[in-house]
Parts: sequence; structure tokens; C-alpha cells
Amino acid sequence: MLKKSGGYLLLFIFIGGLLGSILGEILQIVSPQGMVRSIFGEALSLGLDPPVTVNLVLVKFTLGFLLKINLLSVLGMLLGAYLYKHI
Repeated sequence: MLKKSGGYLLLFIFIGGLLGSILGEILQIVSPQGMVRSIFGEALSLGLDPPVTVNLVLVKFTLGFLLKINLLSVLGMLLGAYLYKHI
């Protein structure tokens, strides 16, 4: 039995989203042009693209974050939350 905590929930959701994203990328490569590819392959990109660069002469740093979400990654996150609840 797994001790239920917020950290494990985030881990399950993260792993589910990661596996769903990988499956979506594979499906986009293997599937022919058409409805399946457009539904499962298209991803919504949220974040800073290109990253923001701040130059303070002494220090230069770059801030960037990009989150690509497709339908299979959302389904993977939901499956991860479901598995967390039932383990």
C-alpha cells in the first residue's frame, strides 16, 4: 500500500503526461495524414518561446519555459490521477 501524499499524486500525473506525450509524438510520426493525426498529434504550446534573456553586464541569464500539451498527454494525466486514487 502506498502512502498517499501530494508528491506522489504529482509524480503519477507527471509520468502519465510524459508517457501520453511520448505516445502522441510516436503516433504523429507513424500515422498517415488525416483525422487521427490531427486529433492526437496536434499540441498546444504554452510558455515563453523564444526564452527571455536578461543581460545585466555582470550577469546574463535566460528564462524559458514551454509546455506542449496534446490530447494523449491530458489522457495520460487523467489516467495517472485515476491510478493514484485506486492504488
